[in-house]
Amino acid sequence: MLKQLPINVSLIEALEKIPRYAKFMKDLVTKKRAVSFENDERLQHCSAIGTRSLVQKKEDPGAFTIPCTIGMLHFVKALCDLDANINLIPLSIYKNLGLGAPKPTAIHLFLADRTVKRPIGVLQDVLVKVE
Repeated sequence: MLKQLPINVSLIEALEKIPRYAKFMKDLVTKKRAVSFENDERLQHCSAIGTRSLVQKKEDPGAFTIPCTIGMLHFVKALCDLDANINLIPLSIYKNLGLGAPKPTAIHLFLADRTVKRPIGVLQDVLVKVE
């Protein structure tokens, strides 16, 4: 009779209300408890479905170009580097944008070619529209 009784409980609720179940799940996650499954046809079918739907891993694109707009200037091929921690723009473009005076900074930039550059200043909260 209990085999036909459906119970809808969220996992979080089950973990909160059933301490033994929480401990069991913790042991499973920390690999303190091994789980063995019988060689079942249904299990193999589920495994095949699960592996088919996994997202394929792609290579890191590195640097690429995207179109974007800053203020009234439109850039067709702006360099986008996902590994960059700071964004740089040439002084000539900064002057064309008319973004106001940059804050002075004592930062020194050490570039990949081993040169050291000292920026004019730092701008914060500049809106960049990516298309």
